Amino acid sequence: MIRAIFPGTFDPFTIGHESIVKRALTFVDEVIIAIGINDKKHAFVPIEDRVKALRRFYADNQRVKVESYDCLTVDFAKKCHARLIIRGIRTVKDFEYEETIADINRKLSNIETILLFTEPQLTSVSSTVVRELAHFGKDVTKFLPKGLSYKEK
Repeated sequence: MIRAIFPGTFDPFTIGHESIVKRALTFVDEVIIAIGINDKKHAFVPIEDRVKALRRFYADNQRVKVESYDCLTVDFAKKCHARLIIRGIRTVKDFEYEETIADINRKLSNIETILLFTEPQLTSVSSTVVRELAHFGKDVTKFLPKGLSYKEK
């Protein structure tokens, strides 16, 4: 079985993230959406709500799991017995950063990182932009996966 983790803060989880998960499932057996706890960032959506919402969203897909973690990503990957780390990149700037982290992770653990380029129509969608739009009262539903809700139903 090929298991991969898809790490990030996912605050919030966007249609770009959803696209990466769908595409990763074409070449891995299981994707663990790994929500990192980052005390340096002020969360828009509390981590517990992100975990619950994504578990509900993917409840019908047994190939997608959702977990949170508060250690190095590569250590979490080893703990989950993941063979791959999946990352999405939108820009050259993202690529440079992700390449450095992938090299370090490989040296620490022999775990490979697969970089998936964002689909062109989703390049402008980022959690940062969605948070800012929401902060100013704009409707952000078109940037979030259909059916994803951070409120209990």
